[in-house]
Amino acid sequence: MAVTGEVDVVILGAGINGAGLFRDLCAQGVSCLIVDKADFGSGTSAAPSRLIHGGLKYLETGEFGLVAQSTLERNLLLKNAPHYVSPLPTVIPIFSWSKGILAALRTLFGSTSAPRSRGAILIKIGLMIYDFYGSRNQIMPRHRMVGRRQALDEMPALNPAIVATGTYYDAKISHPERLVLELILDGLQANAASASANYTALVKSADGVLTFQPENGAVFSVRPKLVINAAGPWIDDVNDLLGAPSKMIGGTKGSHILLRHDELVRSLAGRMLYFEADDGRICLVYDYLGLALVGSTDIKADNPDEVRCEADEVEYLLDSVRTLLPGMAFERGQIVYAYSGIRPLPASDASVPGLISRDHSAPVAEPDRNRPFAVISLVGGKWTTFRGFAEEVADTVLGRLQRSRKVTTQAMPIGGGKDFPADAAARATWLALVHAETGAEERRLDELLSRYGTRATQIATFGPDDKGRLPDSESYSKSEIDYIVRSEFVEHLADIVMRRSTLAISGSLTGRDLQEIAAIAGRALGWSAGRLAEEVEAAAVELEGRNLMRLD
Repeated sequence: MAVTGEVDVVILGAGINGAGLFRDLCAQGVSCLIVDKADFGSGTSAAPSRLIHGGLKYLETGEFGLVAQSTLERNLLLKNAPHYVSPLPTVIPIFSWSKGILAALRTLFGSTSAPRSRGAILIKIGLMIYDFYGSRNQIMPRHRMVGRRQALDEMPALNPAIVATGTYYDAKISHPERLVLELILDGLQANAASASANYTALVKSADGVLTFQPENGAVFSVRPKLVINAAGPWIDDVNDLLGAPSKMIGGTKGSHILLRHDELVRSLAGRMLYFEADDGRICLVYDYLGLALVGSTDIKADNPDEVRCEADEVEYLLDSVRTLLPGMAFERGQIVYAYSGIRPLPASDASVPGLISRDHSAPVAEPDRNRPFAVISLVGGKWTTFRGFAEEVADTVLGRLQRSRKVTTQAMPIGGGKDFPADAAARATWLALVHAETGAEERRLDELLSRYGTRATQIATFGPDDKGRLPDSESYSKSEIDYIVRSEFVEHLADIVMRRSTLAISGSLTGRDLQEIAAIAGRALGWSAGRLAEEVEAAAVELEGRNLMRLD
């Protein structure tokens, strides 16, 4: 990619916060360049619990404003990204009636130790407050609580020591990495003067000019009016390079594992269990693409380049579900995938990582004699609130550029969420219409609709034949992979299997699939035989080493 000249805004970092801001600014007519040193959405944004949630636990630390914003944004995402975001009934197992009230009050008023146990009274109060905050744009039921007998009737596998359960509704996201990509694609579609570049490193900042080196391409430079540092856990490193040194980030590591455990998935029946581990840390387990996703740890860490799920974290997560579900077996051999990321939280001296605020801020380094542009750093935040955070920062940017907002993103569909069928009847109508227009089988269209939203039409009509399948992951066609490679900024084989698709995280990827996908990518991108072999080896090493995946 060759970009030269002036641009209104450069966004450094294409995770969820950077991508959300890119889309918002592009919609306002602001020319933007968004750049990431790796792939879009490949850092922290690829390692969440895959929840879109209002932050029930933030009530405990008194962050009521964050809960209010989070519940609103959750409800908006259910409407704006219905192809990826869906309701998730959530069950809280409760082991006492009154524990935790005094400890919760101490935490609310600034204590640095979290409650070790939360009883039914405390949870009931919390769920009532949560329902109140979630009432704006509400589209899901309110909470309910049931006693031990009914709870065990509904979910017999629970530890019989429970006294009750509370059930409330949050949401889950099936394809977070693809949502990041769709935000960038939406931004590019909205503003022809904007551009994007992945695998592109900032190498120099001097005299008001930023110089970039793409991994595969020529050096280019731009002169921005304003710079956004959306580098997540790398924010301080990027600010040093920009000449605006900072100490803003004090991250924690969160690890997750995915288990092939059919008995557990059947028992969950579409619900999430949201529970306390023995140390008081909140954990969760729910059905993600037919696997049991278990998370997460919360450990202070500051090296995002070396992060991985370690053996002690695996045991911690397995032990947590063993205690909750004592009648089931949980072993390392059930793990088909693991992932870990650094939460880019604000620097904090809190002794308990879980008490570090998940709220966001956007501090500004004003221009100086060596740097004529301001730098706005996007600190903290959470997946659910990216749109609201982007709107706040976009308004700041517009004010500095002396421009006004043209459109709100509050009701703006994301990517394949545009015109997505709202219910089963509308879905059947959509499938029938697109079948009539394209000739594609309705069953296949239904599969693609779940995977890409209404962009499914583009995939179904791409190439001469959608019938050829991968050797083992037969729900993916070769034509579909070819479309991804040619249309979605793919640079490496890992981009396809880890972020543009769910092949890796779902545990369906095999060595034969990896070779076939590499061959398709190689033909589309002109890879030599040597490059193709390097891509296969690099992807296999990453999957087997960092993600604990066994490629058969």
